Amino acid sequence: MNASPRNRLLSSLLLGAALLFGGCATMPPGLEVPKTESTALAAPETTTLGKRFAARAKEHPGTSGFRLLSDGAESFSLRMQIAEKAEKTLDVQYFVLQQDDTGQLLLSALLAAADRGVRVRILLDDALGIDGGAMIRPLSAHQNIEIRVFNPYLTRQELTFLRGVEYLLQVGRLDYRMHNKLFVGDNAIAVTGGRNIGDEYFQASTELEFGDFDLAVAGPMVRDLSRTFDVFWNDRLAIPVEAQLLGNPSLDGLASTRTALSEHKQKMASSVYVTSLSTGDQIAQMLSGKRPLVWAKAMLAYDSPDKASTVNGDQPGHLMWKRVAAATESVKSDLIIVSPYLVPGTSELELIKKLRDRGVRVRILTNSLASTDMPIVHAGYRNYRVPLLEMGVELYEVRRKLGEPETKGSSIKSASSGSFALHAKVFVFDRERAFVGSMNFDRRSLRINTELGLIIDSPQVAREIAGRFDAITQPANSYQVVLAPANASAFPSIQWRGVERGSLVSVDQEPGVKPLKRSWIETLSLLPLEGLL
Repeated sequence: MNASPRNRLLSSLLLGAALLFGGCATMPPGLEVPKTESTALAAPETTTLGKRFAARAKEHPGTSGFRLLSDGAESFSLRMQIAEKAEKTLDVQYFVLQQDDTGQLLLSALLAAADRGVRVRILLDDALGIDGGAMIRPLSAHQNIEIRVFNPYLTRQELTFLRGVEYLLQVGRLDYRMHNKLFVGDNAIAVTGGRNIGDEYFQASTELEFGDFDLAVAGPMVRDLSRTFDVFWNDRLAIPVEAQLLGNPSLDGLASTRTALSEHKQKMASSVYVTSLSTGDQIAQMLSGKRPLVWAKAMLAYDSPDKASTVNGDQPGHLMWKRVAAATESVKSDLIIVSPYLVPGTSELELIKKLRDRGVRVRILTNSLASTDMPIVHAGYRNYRVPLLEMGVELYEVRRKLGEPETKGSSIKSASSGSFALHAKVFVFDRERAFVGSMNFDRRSLRINTELGLIIDSPQVAREIAGRFDAITQPANSYQVVLAPANASAFPSIQWRGVERGSLVSVDQEPGVKPLKRSWIETLSLLPLEGLL
C-alpha cells in the first residue's frame, strides 16, 4: 500500500535528520535490502534472434559483429526493433532515461514486450532521478518488469529540497554514478556506446542535438556485455524501486501509465520515429547483409560497480581506463581522441607527452564553451589547452552551429535540430583500432563514474570514425585552437581559428559566448574543482 503524501513528508523529514546526525556513512540505513539475483538468458539460441545471429556468427569464428551507429534516429529505431522482436528477455541499463517523446516511445515498447511475456530488467542511475514524469516507477508493478536504481538517493524528486540536503551530507557516496549505456535483446543483439535515452540523443529535438556514436553488437561479445549487466544488476548498490521511500508501485498506477503511454504513441503515429519501424527492418538487413556487420575481434572494457574500492586497491576488479590507456600507449603514428568533456589530469597528460615525444600525431576534438552543455567542466578543461598545444597536440573545439553539416553524402547533424553539442566518446588508434563507449576523457569518467565500452580491432570501423572526425574538424564546423604568436606577456595565450561568412578568421577570446559567461568560467577555473569534473 502506498504511503500518503503526509506520511512520505514525515518519513523524509525523519530521514533528513538521520542523515544529518549519521554523517557520511558508506551505505545509509534503508539501502541494504534483500533482493533476488537473476542473470541474462542462458540459451539465446532458443529465440529467433538468437538462432539467426548464432548462424551468422558461425560464419565468422573467433569474432563478433559490429555496426557503427552515427545517426541518432537509426540508433533509436534499432532499440525499438529489438524491443519489438525480443521473445524472452530485455536488459536496459542507462545513466539517463528521459520521459520525453522518444523516451515514452521506448517505455511503450518495453511495456508491450512485458505484455508478451518478455522479462524486462531496467537498471537506471539516480543522478538526475527517475521520478520526473512518473512514467518509469509504475511499470515495476507489471509482473514481468523489474526496475532497480543504482546508488539511489533516499529522498525522491517529490522532495527536491531534501534531495539537495542529502547530497551535501552524503557527497562521498552520491557523487559516485553509473554512466553505462546498454540495451540487450534475448542476449543475442545489443546496442552500447555513448547515447542516453532522450530526444536530443536521437535527433528528435528541435533545440539541441548531441553528436554521438553507438554500436550494434552481435555474436559472442553480446554475452560478455550481458555479464556486465548482471554484475551491476546483482550488486549491492542496485536497489529495487519497491524498497525505496515511495513504496510499491500500484496496479492503478500501472494502468494510468499504460493509458498515458498509449495516448502518446497515438500522438506520435505519423512521426518518423514510429513510421520507420514499419518501413526499415534493420535487424533483417543486418542478417541479410544489406546493412552489413563488421566482423572483428574486440576487447570489452568496463569498470566494476564498486569502482572506488578497486581504484583504491581495497578490492580486485575491472577498470576501463587501464585497457584504454594500454591501447593508447601502443599507438605508433596517429591518435584521435573525441570527448565532449576534456579534463585529462597529470598522468594522462604525461601519456600524451610520451606519444608526442615518439612523434605520434595526436588530434583531439571537444566542445567549445559555446557548444558545451556543461560549462563548469569547461572551467577545468581550459587549464589544459596551453599544455596540450605546447606538446604539439592538434586541438579542435566544435561550434554550436555547424556550417557544413552535410559531407560526402552523409550528415553530421539533422536538418531539423537547432544547436549542436558533441557527446561522442571515441579513440582511434593508428586508424586500425577504435574505442567506442561511455567514457569521457575527464577526471570523473576516469576516476569516479563507472563506464562501459569496446575496443574493436577493425580498420573499417576506425576509418569510419576518423572520416567523421575529419568532417567535423573542418573550419566551418570547428575552431582549431592554436598558440598565439609570442608577445611581451610572460604567459602563453591562445587563438581560435575558423570560418565566419566564408572567410578564415582568428579570434583571441572564447568565440560565440558573451563576456559575462567568459568571466564566470575564468573565475571557476581558479577553484580546486578538477577532481569532481
